[in-house]
Amino acid sequence: MANNLDTARNIPPGVWLIRKIRGKDWSLKTYRYMVLLITFIAYTSYHASRKPSSIVKSVLDPEPDKALNVYPWPIGSVFLKDEILGKNKYKSEYTGWEPFNGKGGTKKLGLIDVAFLACYSLGMYGAGHLGDTLDLRLFLSSGMIGSGIFAGLFGMGYFWNIHVFGFYLVMQMVAGLFQATGWPSVVAVIGNWFGKRKRGLIMGIWNAHTSVGNITGSLLAASVLEYGWGWSFIAPGMFIALAGVLVFLFLAPYPEDVGFPCPNVPAARAEAVPRDVESQAQSEGIVEKGKNAPIREVSGVRRSVGLLEACMIPGVLSFAFCLFFAKLVAYTFLYWLPFYLSQTEIGGEYMSVKSAGNLSTLFDVGGIVGGILAGHISDKLRARAITAASFMYAAIPSMLLYRIYGSFSQTMNIVLMMIAGLFINGPYALITTAVSADLGTHSSLRGDSRALATVTAIIDGTGSIGAALGPLLTGFLSTKGWNTVFVMLMLSALIAGLLLSCQVVAEINDKTSKLMRSTSGLQSSEGNAMNWLR
Repeated sequence: MANNLDTARNIPPGVWLIRKIRGKDWSLKTYRYMVLLITFIAYTSYHASRKPSSIVKSVLDPEPDKALNVYPWPIGSVFLKDEILGKNKYKSEYTGWEPFNGKGGTKKLGLIDVAFLACYSLGMYGAGHLGDTLDLRLFLSSGMIGSGIFAGLFGMGYFWNIHVFGFYLVMQMVAGLFQATGWPSVVAVIGNWFGKRKRGLIMGIWNAHTSVGNITGSLLAASVLEYGWGWSFIAPGMFIALAGVLVFLFLAPYPEDVGFPCPNVPAARAEAVPRDVESQAQSEGIVEKGKNAPIREVSGVRRSVGLLEACMIPGVLSFAFCLFFAKLVAYTFLYWLPFYLSQTEIGGEYMSVKSAGNLSTLFDVGGIVGGILAGHISDKLRARAITAASFMYAAIPSMLLYRIYGSFSQTMNIVLMMIAGLFINGPYALITTAVSADLGTHSSLRGDSRALATVTAIIDGTGSIGAALGPLLTGFLSTKGWNTVFVMLMLSALIAGLLLSCQVVAEINDKTSKLMRSTSGLQSSEGNAMNWLR
């Protein structure tokens, strides 16, 4: 009876209400679709709430080169050759916001970004362990509502007429800590609901929420900017807070919470769970009252693992350090590609800052394709490390070609940029999703431990340090010429691939041994057949 009470306690209130109204439960397939949709919306809102700072910078510190990029694509034009500064009302009518519009204002804006990323990276390690220890639904929804509150408080500085730099710095630092709750939690939820067979493809498609969130955040922040820059933070803050309420009401982080067996439980442990739970729910169609639910393990009784224990899982540190360099490359393109495009002669012309920002979004388009492709290939080959390393090695010539031939014409630049985005973002997406989920359900855990969020936090937290370091190094190296920057990026991609060498060798040996066993088995069968014929 106590077990049934624990089970009922873990059912999301929205799901419980729908069960009561419908008089029957959903199928496992429906629950999986719902989990994909809710986590997609959740992390879309996380990325949307990070975009306002990049949109509002040109208003807080209206320098000529920033004022041109107030309205990003898809609100503004896609490609522009000329822009007249006098037509920009923010430059002609607005003088900025103290303390960001004075001497050193640009450095203060940069310091806020670095502080956010630092708190995000460090917070990831603690958030992962907490995600495996606490109820994932409550933990994720609390982090989202907290992120919304502090994003809104940053915007309220406009209405409260606050001009103290420390206020905005603290708001961003606390927001970074709350933002750290997102990625380990959503990856853990997806890993709990989906087995390894098609996890790479599913997560590759699902990972498009990053680009969708960036575009949504840009649209949302820019659409309310004319009413005051504070609304550009409040509106995305409200979006992520409302998404947090949605998570609280409807997200079931574990299949066991709604009566289905976990796909990651070993066969020996799964015997205690009726394998026809889903068929019973579909055929009977009624949630019976007063009857005992199937006896199963509730998510709340699992043991969480510590950071050191999670680091000991084979492959965790290799993929974590690989992601450090992979994210260094990816985030350097993310932050510096628009500037590079505006400073580089392409087809005999220089493009405006706004045009460069719009053109750089195509790098993300290639990244979406790369994430899906890397996930699908790794599923087919059942070799995550081989796929990730191959993509990282392929990223080296793609970046070299982009640097050499990207300036020939705009068409050539777009094609080579998308190819580079495919190979750079492909392994980054694969490691942060499918690989993290695989390692978080590693066989060494024997199915009785929670490690998904912790492993995801270790891998992505380490990667986020590289994400902060890459753009910082580029700021110094770009003064020596862009060739130096590209050499740094290509060396980073090479190191990322080499760090997976042990995992690649292990996968090759595993496949070779399986091939030899199947060949010897076939020869043995042929020998027995010949003896029988004789």
